Amino acid sequence: MGYAPYTMEAADRDTVLAAVTEVCAHRGWTLLAAHIRSTHVHAIVEAETDPEEIMNTFKRYASRNRNAHGINRKRWSRHGSTRWLWNDQDVHDAIKYVIDSQGDTMATYVHEAFR
Repeated sequence: MGYAPYTMEAADRDTVLAAVTEVCAHRGWTLLAAHIRSTHVHAIVEAETDPEEIMNTFKRYASRNRNAHGINRKRWSRHGSTRWLWNDQDVHDAIKYVIDSQGDTMATYVHEAFR
């Protein structure tokens, strides 16, 4: 990363979640689930674009939101883990993992179709 890692507090996580939902609404992507952890972000998105583009767009929007709150620093690693989910079972399994298998619940979002 070039900088020492940092931990997002609850307000930071809420700001990042707001950025993720904002970019999905703006781009016409469907956010299926998200879990903003203290050190990383999980998101499952339905979109007709490359997962790398989704991840990088989330990073840009979240950074812009964090900068607006006075947190001006490099905060994301150069890359991240992305993958395609090819069928309904993959999507359901990924949502379960993102929401239920991360430890204590932090800032989360689950699309109404999966609640």
